[in-house]
Amino acid sequence: MPFAFQPGVRDAETHARRGAFTTPHGRVETPAFMPVGTRGTVTGLTPEDLHGLGAEIILGNTYHLLLRPGLEAMRRFGGLHRFMGWDGPILTDSGGFQIFSLPSHRTITEEGARFQSYIDYRYHLLTPESSVAMQEAIGSDVMMVLDVCVPSTAGEAEIRAAMERTHRWALRSLAARGNGEQALFAIVQGGLSPTLRAESAGFLTQHPFDGFAIGGLAVGDTRTERFDVVGATAGLLPPAKPRYLMGVGTPPDLLEAIAHGVDMFDCIIPTTLAWQGTAFTGTGRVRLTRAEHRLSDAPLDPACGCPTCRRHPRGYLHHLMKCKEPLGPRLLSVHNLHHYLTLMRDARAAIDAGRYGRFMRETMAGIDRHEHDLAGRSPGRRAAPPRATPAPLTPGVRFEIVATSSGEPSVRDAEAGEVMHPVIGAAVESERLYVAQSRLAARLLEPGIGPLVLFDVGLGAAGNALAAIRAARAAPPGHRPLTVVSFERELGALTLAASPEGAARLGWSPRDTAAAGALLRDGHHEEPGLTWRLALGDALERLDAEPLRADLVYWDPYSPKVNSALWTAGAFARLADRCAPGAALFTYSTATATRAALLLAGFVVGHGDASGPKEETTAAALPPARPARPLDARWLARLARSSAPFPSDAPRDALGLISARPQFQA
Repeated sequence: MPFAFQPGVRDAETHARRGAFTTPHGRVETPAFMPVGTRGTVTGLTPEDLHGLGAEIILGNTYHLLLRPGLEAMRRFGGLHRFMGWDGPILTDSGGFQIFSLPSHRTITEEGARFQSYIDYRYHLLTPESSVAMQEAIGSDVMMVLDVCVPSTAGEAEIRAAMERTHRWALRSLAARGNGEQALFAIVQGGLSPTLRAESAGFLTQHPFDGFAIGGLAVGDTRTERFDVVGATAGLLPPAKPRYLMGVGTPPDLLEAIAHGVDMFDCIIPTTLAWQGTAFTGTGRVRLTRAEHRLSDAPLDPACGCPTCRRHPRGYLHHLMKCKEPLGPRLLSVHNLHHYLTLMRDARAAIDAGRYGRFMRETMAGIDRHEHDLAGRSPGRRAAPPRATPAPLTPGVRFEIVATSSGEPSVRDAEAGEVMHPVIGAAVESERLYVAQSRLAARLLEPGIGPLVLFDVGLGAAGNALAAIRAARAAPPGHRPLTVVSFERELGALTLAASPEGAARLGWSPRDTAAAGALLRDGHHEEPGLTWRLALGDALERLDAEPLRADLVYWDPYSPKVNSALWTAGAFARLADRCAPGAALFTYSTATATRAALLLAGFVVGHGDASGPKEETTAAALPPARPARPLDARWLARLARSSAPFPSDAPRDALGLISARPQFQA
């Protein structure tokens, strides 16, 4: 049975639409989420598990299957369906994104992409023709053309060149297809440019592809930028062909993309986060590794009917994750995929009933704010992130524990008028913005002379410091020692947090509380492989006197409005003087003046990962290192147009000095 798509009803309020497509291995109802089976398996799950969860189609990875078991094995076993025992439809990507993710081990020419295998270090050449040949050997029901993927934030010339080569490769892929029953989808590229996206869609839709994907997103763009592109592009694609958004994303991402008329999705998030101890629920994400779940007999999600939620309490799941038992990630993977697939079923029912807009708003409202924007905006429209709404001040009390706008506990400083980690709380933000983004766990496993030194500037209630300390405690034996130097001039917040009541409300473990108590009492704390030291007083003066040089910096003092002295070019220059070559810095601020100050101080500055409702943060590094997504010429153009672009101590020729920085010369 050849591939065929049947469009269905459309929602009256949004562009959401129903549909279905048939393949040689069965029918798929849309909108549909495809669990990702990278190497011929959805990690930890069997085909029976997937059928039981209601999965109708899964995704295989051409790049990984090409390297192992290889083309010969796929032909020998009669394709991936027989090889892995899955009798439903399979979509395979072309390998383009994986090639993109190997910048130092591949060369792209008009012929194709030459890359080095991570398995045996041999070189391979992947061309449009060989990609189709591999996908035909896999026997996938839907094949993807080989495309050229570049960061969505790249310059327009680079994006145009990649887009035009993608077009040429798409036509070569179409010509190479031999099995007419296997569908072939083209991939619309064009970065964040509406003009290029329209040009790409206009070119590709002139040719007889069976469907169209929107590619090149979630590789440097913010969520708002992403859905501006999705909304504009989806409307340019033929209504009689399926639309596939590649590699995106979280439940709110899927809900918004459906509202723009997208039919198909894949993402590794539900299974990858399961292996990290995170579950998706109808009221937001749950981190099962947190101590608050240790004695909980509550189900993971009371509204969920998956086998995990029916049989196992949170306390058991917490136990499995802490013991690193493989059953823990498996049970969470079952739950997360059930959550995603149920979301798709509910979305389809809402479209059928003509109430998708209402369904989307109600579902979004139930999910915690660190995943999306609750401002009630229409799909694709920009809106300001939600702000914390703490309880009224207690008269005469400077520091107190309050609930943030997402319900997480945090510490408020009445004198400064600010809440520490004001939306999602320290437990989540410290881990995501600082520890995970800085790759602290991986850095501790790298060889080095002496300890890895972390400057924690803005100790506050010790959220960032303790997150780093927990990462060191969890590292394998023999890891590089960690030294944390915390800079602070006021210990009231830490005193409150380390009190019995404060520690209980913040979810601290006894070890965390003991470590903070030692820091308050003695000014230092030591454990095997770990030293935590307090630098009490004016941060800049203590930086000048600090004998160690930082490898990492978590820059988290109060905002420039409250603590302007720590956000100047001079302050960052004094910090740079106490950093080791290649040191990395991470901060929550994305203010133009903050980034300009870092640039003037000699840092290479880039876009940092999202945190809470903030769609991005700031990452910086001292040469020879550089952040993963450096600011580019487009940011420089915005700097020139900004009404408040520079810190208070910037020189008169600040724009010229910043423009001359090497990162803007490429």
